[in-house]
Amino acid sequence: MYDYDLLVIGAGSGGVRAARMAAGFGARVAVIEDRYLGGTCVNVGCVPKKLYVYASEYSAHFDDAEGFGWSAGTALFDWATLRDNKKTEIARLNGIYRRLLENAGCTVIDGRASLRDPHTVTVNDQFLSAEKILIATGGWPSIPDIPGREHLLSSNEIFDLPRFPERVLVIGGGYIAVEFASIFAGLGADTVQLYRGPLFLRGFDDDIRRHVAREMPKKGLDLRFNLNVQAVAQRADGSFAATLTDGSVLETDAILCATGRKPHLAGLGLEHTRVRYTDSGAIAVDETFRTAEPSIYALGDVTGGMELTPLALAEGMAFARREFGGLDAAVDYDNIPTAVFCQPPIGTVGLTEAQARARYDDIVIFKSEFRPMKHTISGRDERTLMKLVVQRSTDKVLGAHMAGADAGEIIQGIAIALRAGATKAVFDSTIGIHPTAAEEFVTMREPVPGG
Repeated sequence: MYDYDLLVIGAGSGGVRAARMAAGFGARVAVIEDRYLGGTCVNVGCVPKKLYVYASEYSAHFDDAEGFGWSAGTALFDWATLRDNKKTEIARLNGIYRRLLENAGCTVIDGRASLRDPHTVTVNDQFLSAEKILIATGGWPSIPDIPGREHLLSSNEIFDLPRFPERVLVIGGGYIAVEFASIFAGLGADTVQLYRGPLFLRGFDDDIRRHVAREMPKKGLDLRFNLNVQAVAQRADGSFAATLTDGSVLETDAILCATGRKPHLAGLGLEHTRVRYTDSGAIAVDETFRTAEPSIYALGDVTGGMELTPLALAEGMAFARREFGGLDAAVDYDNIPTAVFCQPPIGTVGLTEAQARARYDDIVIFKSEFRPMKHTISGRDERTLMKLVVQRSTDKVLGAHMAGADAGEIIQGIAIALRAGATKAVFDSTIGIHPTAAEEFVTMREPVPGG
């Protein structure tokens, strides 16, 4: 009856995984993408961001080296080299994604899909039909409607600026904002980050938030809370003047607006279906990723959940296994680890202290704050914070949080322990690797007084 068993709209992480696995189960699959294969993560998200994070860390490495006997001379940074090498790597990954899909037997169609009815889409003036349609178009930066908004950059454009901005203003308090503020400060730009609230990184553990707010300025970053931008005007020399909510004017060369993302649904033709939305404007789905239209499914960022590539991959696998493999597959959303690659980086898994106390009345907290061994010689004033949230009655570790070097790498391992249901006694009985920062997680013996 249909041209395909499955049409996937969006070739990001979730869509590609779902398409490949469905094809592996024998389904006839087509993937439609109007922008770039690999989605946000590969092109304007995780991958280029992490490359730029690496680049931004070298300035501190050069400074630290002197204490260890190294003298490298004057270090010079060239933006064009970083930018263009990044483009080459992304192009390579785009090709890999195309080959992965084609080798799995999927048809790849370049173009913007629009639904005509619950089983039909138009793309490149063609009509294509499918028994099932999966929407995996991800998110899109949301820019506030203020005078001069046309001068604001989103995370889509910030990677490819023609020239390196000597002064950068970052608006926002989420992970994208703090990561890019750290990146540009590390690359040598005079960087200011504004956040409208009293403390950024809402949703993370409060101790971690406060610790990072103390540590980031040590890298030269100017953090300003309870402040926002009211209007932006461009000067004759190409620079910008941002009028702030306290009436002051801040002059800068580039303004990154990282104030959130929204589901990328424009032009999809969902009005021709019975698809419903959540209060936040995301596509509403059930636990099998089915929308209110029985033939249409959605997963990943477009459904308004945690914006994490590994989670979209897990959802894509669960969808394909259930719908085309006949398997009872589900995604477990508990204890999902995540990292923020600011400076210092954050790694976290499980419940924050506030979340744990809201659920249980017998929470005990273990914390360790210390100067990393490296900086006893480098001379850098930098501190690491580690924290465990434990339920006293069961001894179960409910959350692990860290801000400091290699936080993401360390918490990935801790996440396995939490998913396995490890108790504090298990942590305590584990032999540490010495000397490492990670061993602190198995040597915290005394709880925080009153905690």
